Amino acid sequence: MDITRRRLLSALSAAGLLAVVPAGPVSAAAAAEGAARLRANTAAVFAGTPESNARPETAAKIAAVDRTARTNLKAMDDAGTGELFAGLALGTDDANLHTAYRWLYEIALATRAHGGGLYGDAAARRRVVDGLVWLHERYYGDQSKGYYGNWFNWEIGISQQVSKTLVLLYDEVLAQRPDLVRTYVASMDAYLRNGKDGDVNLDSRFHTGANLADITTNRVLQGALLDDTARIRKALTDQLTVFATIDPYRLNHGVTDGYYADGSFIQHASVAYTGSYGKGLLTRVVQTLKILDGTGFAHGEELVPVVHGWVRNGFAPLIFEGWMMEIVKGRAVSRTDSGYTDVAVVVEAAVDLSSLAEGTMARSLKGYVKHIRETSRATLDPARFVSPVSVVRYADILADASVPAADLNPAARSVAFNAMDKTVHRRPGFAFALSRSSARISKYEYMNGENLMPWFQGEGAHYLYLSGQDQTRAYGVDYFTTVSPYALAGVTAPAEQQRTVPELYGKPYYDNPGHPLNFTSSSESQNKYVYFPRGTHAHSGGAVLGAYGAAGMVQSSDVAFQDREMLPDDFVVHRNAAATKSWFLFDDEIVVLAAGVGDPAGRAVTTAVDARVAAPDDAVSVTGVRDDGRPWSGPGTAELRWLRYANATQGTAVGYLFLDAPSVRVALDRVTRSRRVVRTANPDTAVTRQVLGVSVDQAAGARPVCLAYALVPHADASRMRSYAKGPLRVLANSRRVQAVAHRGLGLTAVNTFAPGRHEVEAVRVDGPSSLLVRRSTDSALTSVAVSDPTMRRDTVSVLLRGRRLRPVTADEGVRVRAVSGGTRIDVTTHHAYGRSFTVTLRGPH
Repeated sequence: MDITRRRLLSALSAAGLLAVVPAGPVSAAAAAEGAARLRANTAAVFAGTPESNARPETAAKIAAVDRTARTNLKAMDDAGTGELFAGLALGTDDANLHTAYRWLYEIALATRAHGGGLYGDAAARRRVVDGLVWLHERYYGDQSKGYYGNWFNWEIGISQQVSKTLVLLYDEVLAQRPDLVRTYVASMDAYLRNGKDGDVNLDSRFHTGANLADITTNRVLQGALLDDTARIRKALTDQLTVFATIDPYRLNHGVTDGYYADGSFIQHASVAYTGSYGKGLLTRVVQTLKILDGTGFAHGEELVPVVHGWVRNGFAPLIFEGWMMEIVKGRAVSRTDSGYTDVAVVVEAAVDLSSLAEGTMARSLKGYVKHIRETSRATLDPARFVSPVSVVRYADILADASVPAADLNPAARSVAFNAMDKTVHRRPGFAFALSRSSARISKYEYMNGENLMPWFQGEGAHYLYLSGQDQTRAYGVDYFTTVSPYALAGVTAPAEQQRTVPELYGKPYYDNPGHPLNFTSSSESQNKYVYFPRGTHAHSGGAVLGAYGAAGMVQSSDVAFQDREMLPDDFVVHRNAAATKSWFLFDDEIVVLAAGVGDPAGRAVTTAVDARVAAPDDAVSVTGVRDDGRPWSGPGTAELRWLRYANATQGTAVGYLFLDAPSVRVALDRVTRSRRVVRTANPDTAVTRQVLGVSVDQAAGARPVCLAYALVPHADASRMRSYAKGPLRVLANSRRVQAVAHRGLGLTAVNTFAPGRHEVEAVRVDGPSSLLVRRSTDSALTSVAVSDPTMRRDTVSVLLRGRRLRPVTADEGVRVRAVSGGTRIDVTTHHAYGRSFTVTLRGPH
């Protein structure tokens, strides 16, 4: 049977992806024509076209390009001896060298942007070419003196600016310095030191994911500059590996970076990174598809469905009312750019992807662009798009009355991103985002002085986004600036003050190259123990049944504490507190159970039920009811039945229902700190916030405790009082099993954490698992979802006691049979990587 390229791609296999690049011979004339088209496409992407730039919608974009270029030219005019740009010292600072090349690119861009004041300016173009020559002769051409500082600047950043500049000024460079292209390409190849023979090395940990997309796009442009078809094909073949879905059991080149079947995206081998590197990869591949259009070098249309899947399953669940969720931003959570800015990048990619897609796919992308525009609390500024052509396409989408605004998410959705230890639960009015970690996924990311106090961001930290609120007032950099790193919402932390990496070691990394573990700024040991350490327990995952979810996690110390005997004597390690936690995700409540909460080292421990911030002048109140029924208002400490936080200024509220908890401490503090406490490069800007902290404290030496509580978004006092009659019931809460029943939904949710048999009411399950069982109240149907949160089990078995049920529908790998006492469900979880398996059963009604 003939297997087409499209069918091969549908499997997202590496072999299928290679069919995208034509393998046959190409005539010299066709190759030259393709390279010329590629250069023209690149100029159109970045500088626009006469048609796009004549549109009034692009006026602000073109004006911004012109202003930036004139500023850069002024800096050239004011440069002193030994400077290309005034005040930009070169020779020891690789970031400054990258900036110099970027400023040259920005000038070149303005001279190619139709409609701008510098368009066609021959003198400005000559200055750029002269600047390229000057930089190469003094600071770039001698590779024996280069490659100081950050490897990224040498292998990716500078090459990106140079390659685009040479494409934009292709004719001028050939006329003025015909040798310059080959000179620069040779140098760029030489700086590819993590590569192989001046080319990509797919076995290098530096040449993966978003980094690989950047490097290969640079090399495509370099091939177009040289009319080198072989270079273009090789670069595209290498880039195509980023389109293949990562199969953790059949890794290509050992690479775990990329998109997974459940929508997860990982970079740096173990960091959940959709909101930073993931959006960078999305941008780069969409730009590449546009650059390749009509060149004959690749069948770009074959890749569009793959990228559409990234947007639908990887990005859309993580975007709430135009805001990118914190759980997938790594160290970027400490930057001053907001989640709205992050999403603008995704919107531009969706706009451009819609122009490459057809039919329903194109329509869905356009509808999603409109949806973000209509729901975002921030006005999206298309002048910040990279391409003027994208600005025009965006305007055309908004003006197209035939396309309704439509989310790519259903209104109610629960998503288990188990491949990156994250969970998202969405309902009309709110979204709940949970950050877990494990022996597979890093607890946090710190690097380069960014995210200085990240220690508990992967310990069950949660973010509850409320509809209609400007999220810059609730989260973003100011949340991490003003909320204590030991009291982030949802975390359990020991009472031990930690110091930042610069405070500990006097520089942004731990430096000890003489140690057998070879600690240098970009070594594997630095990654493993400093930048993004993993946990040491395998249990982190959950199940999804329709729009409902369950997640569980065993908190652990990081790998540095585990390996402390082999680490240098001056390397500081920390032991974590202990807790076994579950989150059960319903329509109106997020129920949290915690067992074994305490500290093996005997330290005091605090569990943060929630932490919320508000502007200093917002009208905030905290009220509740004590266990004995008397009213309570905070702050203070009391044994509470429920609590309600309300921000009348923002029109938001959250209820806290205490199903089982000792005394609860409620703090409402006015906190002022500089944004520089979370990132050394942030401006020293003081931020003031009202900070709500709801927590349970345990004294030093106290025995471990169990906690059970629920978060109730948008709850009023009447709603909180109604919980006295249900519908929530805690069925079990120990380090072995945690379970909740929701009577109104007919739903039982169970997480088990230990080997052996576990009994919860009419359910029996063997070994660690996550399980949801829903019995319909108006039919004879029972639905079940099962997953393996350890990702190590071959099978999970469940017994539903009572009447015997027969299968109606079942996922592959699910077997159902009647046994004495009920119905047994056996699920093959071998190599499922935490995926949920579902079955619908029918019994007598």
